[in-house]
Amino acid sequence: MFDKITPRSEDYSKWYTQVIRQAEMADYTPVRGCMVVRPYGYALWENVKEQLDIRFKATGHQNAAFPLFIPMSFIEKEAEHVEGFKPELAIVTHGGGKKLEEPLVVRPTSETIIGYMYSQWIQSYRDLPVLINQWANVVRWELRPRLFLRTTEFFWQEGHTAHATHEEAMEETLRILDIYTDFAVNEAAIPVIPGRKSDSEKFPGALTSYTIEAMMGDKRALQAGTSHDLGQNFAKVFDIQYLDANQKQQHCWTTSWGVSTRMIGAIIMAHGDDQGLVLPPRLAPTQLVIVPIVPKNNDAAKQVVSKTVDAICETLGDIRYHVDDRYEYSPGWRFNEWELKGAPLRIEIGPRDIENEQVVFARRDIPGKEGKTFVPIANVAETATQLLDTIQADMLKRATEFRDANTSEAENYDSFKEIVENGFARAWWCGNAECEDKVKEETQATIRCIPMVQPDSDGACIVCGMQAKEITIFARAY
Repeated sequence: MFDKITPRSEDYSKWYTQVIRQAEMADYTPVRGCMVVRPYGYALWENVKEQLDIRFKATGHQNAAFPLFIPMSFIEKEAEHVEGFKPELAIVTHGGGKKLEEPLVVRPTSETIIGYMYSQWIQSYRDLPVLINQWANVVRWELRPRLFLRTTEFFWQEGHTAHATHEEAMEETLRILDIYTDFAVNEAAIPVIPGRKSDSEKFPGALTSYTIEAMMGDKRALQAGTSHDLGQNFAKVFDIQYLDANQKQQHCWTTSWGVSTRMIGAIIMAHGDDQGLVLPPRLAPTQLVIVPIVPKNNDAAKQVVSKTVDAICETLGDIRYHVDDRYEYSPGWRFNEWELKGAPLRIEIGPRDIENEQVVFARRDIPGKEGKTFVPIANVAETATQLLDTIQADMLKRATEFRDANTSEAENYDSFKEIVENGFARAWWCGNAECEDKVKEETQATIRCIPMVQPDSDGACIVCGMQAKEITIFARAY
């Protein structure tokens, strides 16, 4: 039997780790800060990859692969970039039994190596735009690792594009932000707030960084994806130039953007409950689990049930289903396992159900009797499709209502400090780093984003009272 899972209200961090390990999503390794993504967790990541990849390719991007090792001199060329990543770098100094002439950095991100390659490939305005994405693993030396959220090595996609004008680069940056928002909302059922990062929170070397911010089940924020306008910073450092239509040399404008396995952590924390995972149907590795129930040592009943289950499976079409016919385990044990694993929908079927020409449907997102319905066997496929769509929509609705119920407008600094202890605060900010630093020091909250949608009027900074032109989302974050 599974170990008892710590309730979220008792210890959210322990709940999170126990759910991941008991649901066989991932596990720790002998290498500190690294994780093994187990088949069930990797199947979820593959579904994330598939849905993002479809969106990238629909907007003209192509996949490629770049080296894992990057010359240290490349990293050092962009001062802000190296300063931002220096504490997280893993550096190779020896190879083949000899000391290397130049140390190699294990890829923390690929702006530098891709910038160098673009400088070799781009010669003319006819070569632009270059729209490339890669699915890769990266290494950042993490001091406080947590499965999926912060690990020394993790999987992600990183897009890198080059353009002739800043307007085109900005259009690309915001297009990707829209793709990430669409994916989070419509596939992961996570309502996110798209917005701009403050200068202190932006990507090292970027002109402007954009983000999608999500509220987790403990009311903390999680940065779920970022898109960066790099300006000409990396283009000038790596001499990415092109000959324009007037035969003049110009530096390109570049972007980069990424979503990582942190998205899996977001799905777990945004939807999970005290019984385990609750996975959105569009991404769940198993959308429907069928649990046949037969009396012990009754081969005749088993044969009848199995025949009916086979007939049902033939009608399910594209639904990702699994038949759990491990009769050596009790029905209750199997129910609990699939509740832990977060399968959105379950069918229970036994001899009596067949006599009544019906099955029992159980929704994972509505535990207990409230989530169960009796459905005629002839209507199983149609009902399953409808219920999966309903579950997807209801999960998004609940997550949105939860976020909105725990987001408040701050009227003054005292109320602001109370709000960020347990939720999101919407507050005016004057744009001064001193006010931002004061909030961080006194409350441990940070600026999560400056939302893309802003009020028409101005306001007063929540910290200093000076005129402010933008509403900002503040929260404590992972």
